[in-house]
Amino acid sequence: MITEGRQRRASRSGRIAAAVALVIGGWFTVIVALTFGSAPGKSMAVVGPPSQTLAAIAKANGRILASNDYFTIARSDDVGFVARLYAAGALLVLDAEQAGGCTGLSPRRFTAQL
Repeated sequence: MITEGRQRRASRSGRIAAAVALVIGGWFTVIVALTFGSAPGKSMAVVGPPSQTLAAIAKANGRILASNDYFTIARSDDVGFVARLYAAGALLVLDAEQAGGCTGLSPRRFTAQL
């Protein structure tokens, strides 16, 4: 038999989990929506299998800057690049510069000066 204390704790835990899921889902929705307003020429991270993302970028007239097994960084100077990526079959498109500092440029090496 479950006591009242356990029921309250379970109910409280469920509410906390639902609130966390709501916050994360809302944040994710805002981030995805903001990509549609990105200026032309910005780097976009296209998430998904490489074959699918490369095909979507080619159909959307984008340039591939970098690619790995999980995402591809692409750029286009044309307006509406994100919408064209989704129309071409991209699963998820994020602003690469805001998502994690990805610019598609080669990494700079910093040397310590003595």
